[in-house]
Amino acid sequence: MLLSDLSGKEIINLHDGAKLGLVGDADLDISLNGSVEAIILTSRGGVSGFWSSRGDREREMLVIPWQTIKKIGSEVIIIDLHNKSEKIR
Repeated sequence: MLLSDLSGKEIINLHDGAKLGLVGDADLDISLNGSVEAIILTSRGGVSGFWSSRGDREREMLVIPWQTIKKIGSEVIIIDLHNKSEKIR
């Protein structure tokens, strides 16, 4: 799978049905051997969902471990992240 295959897909949490963001708005955590460890989403301030409206200076990151990905479809990526608050940095 290429990174371009992930680009633009919406990330949906299977646990609570929340829309977490788009892969185009994300960074990847890649290990030394080249495997993807996690998708990292950053807030844009004021976006609904789990993001809080703290302004442009304070940004939160949601780290989505690759192991939580359950299905990659043509338009969405389904993850199973039970406790989002532990992954927000």
